[in-house]
Amino acid sequence: MKHERPHRPGGPSIHVIGGVMVDLIMGPVTPWPRPGTETFVDHSELRAGGPAGNTGLALKALGVPHHIVCNVGNDMFGAWLTETFGEVARNWPQVATPTALSVGVEHPGGERSFLTTAGNLAVQTPESMLAMLPEEATAGDIALLTGSFLYLDLIDAFATMLAAVSARGFAVALDTGWPSDGWTDAIKASTVACLAHCDHVLLNEIESLSLSGEQTVEAAAGWLANRAKPGAIVVVKRGGDGASAWHDGKVTHVPAPAVAVIDTTGAGDTFNAGYLGALLDGATLEDALRAGVAVASAAIASSPRRYVSLDVALR
Repeated sequence: MKHERPHRPGGPSIHVIGGVMVDLIMGPVTPWPRPGTETFVDHSELRAGGPAGNTGLALKALGVPHHIVCNVGNDMFGAWLTETFGEVARNWPQVATPTALSVGVEHPGGERSFLTTAGNLAVQTPESMLAMLPEEATAGDIALLTGSFLYLDLIDAFATMLAAVSARGFAVALDTGWPSDGWTDAIKASTVACLAHCDHVLLNEIESLSLSGEQTVEAAAGWLANRAKPGAIVVVKRGGDGASAWHDGKVTHVPAPAVAVIDTTGAGDTFNAGYLGALLDGATLEDALRAGVAVASAAIASSPRRYVSLDVALR
């Protein structure tokens, strides 16, 4: 459901920094195919995706003012993504590489395996990302770095970039995603350096536990809060159990409704859109969590993807 909220000229926006790519979802597959064989599957879907793409599509559907900081390849997929995102894609740089592509292979039970090419993501730079952001943020602007681990060569540079984003007056939000090489000591150190500049930490349960090394979500949230910017909000996305947030020593939890799960790809990204969109609209922390959970729940229970409006999500 698309909900057109009034555009506020000169008002705050969400600036989503991250990869927009092509997602090809196929399945189900069981067992994993043997080399040299052919396997037929029941369905497939080609769609715009990537962490920033999923978030941007949800923000567009919710009517939340936003921009997406990314590039695209100079191939037919890059042209297709630019057309799909419309006005928000008007200033996306086109680079001389194929567009990043991710193939999601579904398995019985809802789990998926992903095969991803770096494509245009491999030639992105912090300087080009910063160049696409305003030199000075409008009051209330939020900058979300999402899927940072897709940029394999930039992981160590993101802390410096986020410091610059914060210095421009943006509230900084971070959703790292899952590192392809696992949570090595180097990955953890780079992530901790990023946390120091974050006003909102948006990780899921397994990411929080893996990064912190703690055994419980509560302990992991405390660990994250101690390393984030003073006063930061730590959100842990908990799937079917909803979402919890820790802020100023208090915890707020919102349960998730029971839904028939159809497509979980990008669930965390759609949560981010609902949560940050509600905050941009002046919602309380509890209501922002409620909006994030409602938007994500509607998304994973629909195909083609459906979004509830922020007004409905906040009821």
